[in-house]
Amino acid sequence: MSDPEMLQFGWEEWISLPGLGVPALRAKVDTGARTSALHAFDIETFGPSARPKVRFTVHPIPGRDDLVIPCSAPISDRREVTSSNGEKELRYVIETTLEVAGQSWPIEVTLTDRSTMNSRMLLGRQAMKNHISIVATDRFCQPELSYDVYHSSKVRQAQPSRALRIAVLSREDNYSTRRLVEEGEKRGHTVEVIDTTRCYMAINTLAPEVHYDGKRLPRYDAVIPRIGASITPYGTAIVRQFETIGIYSVNPSRGITASRDKLYAHQIMARAKVPMPDTAFAASPKDTGNLIALAGNAPLIVKLLESTQGKGVVLAETKKAAESVIDAFRGLKANFLVQHFVKEAAGEDIRCLVIGNKVVASMKRTGAEGDFRSNLHRGGSAKSVRITKEERETAVRAARAFDLGLAGVDLLRSETGPKVLEVNSSPGLEGIETASKKNITEKLYETIERSVRPMPVRKRRTKA
Repeated sequence: MSDPEMLQFGWEEWISLPGLGVPALRAKVDTGARTSALHAFDIETFGPSARPKVRFTVHPIPGRDDLVIPCSAPISDRREVTSSNGEKELRYVIETTLEVAGQSWPIEVTLTDRSTMNSRMLLGRQAMKNHISIVATDRFCQPELSYDVYHSSKVRQAQPSRALRIAVLSREDNYSTRRLVEEGEKRGHTVEVIDTTRCYMAINTLAPEVHYDGKRLPRYDAVIPRIGASITPYGTAIVRQFETIGIYSVNPSRGITASRDKLYAHQIMARAKVPMPDTAFAASPKDTGNLIALAGNAPLIVKLLESTQGKGVVLAETKKAAESVIDAFRGLKANFLVQHFVKEAAGEDIRCLVIGNKVVASMKRTGAEGDFRSNLHRGGSAKSVRITKEERETAVRAARAFDLGLAGVDLLRSETGPKVLEVNSSPGLEGIETASKKNITEKLYETIERSVRPMPVRKRRTKA
């Protein structure tokens, strides 16, 4: 920060608050006020009590309530302020940087509603001390700025990083959940773990809400869904409610729902021209022979639609065995797929972790001795592997087909190229971080930060 020279101010000046991402603001200069005041709304505290933070939004242009800038900052104090009309108000105080004519210095700012004022900021004595001399009869002694900057694409690029409030929707205290909390807090964010099944919803037109343990949940910057297969319908309904409120979700509810329905997932991949093993599905027992033929004849994989972590997946090595398994599943009134067995994969598959349309790590998983399934939960092992350009492109295309920001794409190496087995919307992080020795969680947060980066947001104007 530069050591500022003495500047001359009139009773109104253009200023910048770069630390808050506000490049142009008209401020009234008031030597009668001790502390500066910034027009802020939706003021909300968050973070640990030892290091509390505040987040708020700013309307930088008077009369343009459709243009908002989200901000956050550590709370330095909470102070009672008496306004010019004698009213007392308890306000949060933050410290930020004031920039004028290429010079900058730290100032204290209180946050308050100035929507009835002509200027969105008031500059008090503390901000001017040792830096500014006042010419009370003049205005705009310093270079004038323009609100046009808010319509420039450069505004987004210049936005500062800010502390985010993030919810991890998870019922489990496992490695993935702990890493998401640990890495988020390391980056200065506040990360809260929310048990999805303890959430409930207020569904209405004007103010949709999510409640938890008797209280309305605050507005988060982002949610990271870790929805277990057993609660997919309710879990995705909660994610959908957050989306209705306007909160960014790493994985959208529709993508989670589609990836969990194995039949629908294969239809989506087929439409997106994602290569996969030949697959067949039928409801009638009269179609068993044709079903086996469509999948390429024995050996075959018979897979329950609701299967997870290799459970409900059976290898039928002969046509007779396939018929027996199919009859057994039908007897249980279970829904299942019949799929070609890629023998040359030899019990191995490739897990590609896709974050933000990019494969950030990959590992080869090998099944336990005598088991064709390579799931780590079933005793399989994993090691880092270099994948081909075709495998990388296939994994990205599969994740994109479900619009997932975080996905584990499982594929087999066949004689005719990579074949996608499954797209997982809640991939575990332990195996891939251990095998690849990469900080995968860090890369996820980099994507979240880019996606919810503060920038001018234009709200849709409602028709009169």
